[in-house]
Amino acid sequence: MFRVKILCSVLILAALIDSGLLYAAEQRGIISRVSDASSSYCFLRFPAIQEDTLYWQQPVLKDPSSSDIVSFYGPCDYDPLGRPEIFRQRAEYQRKLQRLFDGPAH
Repeated sequence: MFRVKILCSVLILAALIDSGLLYAAEQRGIISRVSDASSSYCFLRFPAIQEDTLYWQQPVLKDPSSSDIVSFYGPCDYDPLGRPEIFRQRAEYQRKLQRLFDGPAH
């Protein structure tokens, strides 16, 4: 009986840890990750940051079902909500606004 209790406890603990890891990966917003066997680089796909949250303290990713998906090749531990990605998307947003206000070239 004691062994059964231990086995059940271990299985429950493993399930909780596994669901926590899945939740953490989902939180980072990564849709797909394909690793390069010869290096520590990966091909990642994740949703872009919502434009209205780009300057928030904690920006929010768009819905994964949206068509605004970022394709990235780089370190496997790349954070879609990390400083480099936030700055890159802010710069892209500024270029987009500049094109809108400049209007078509004559």
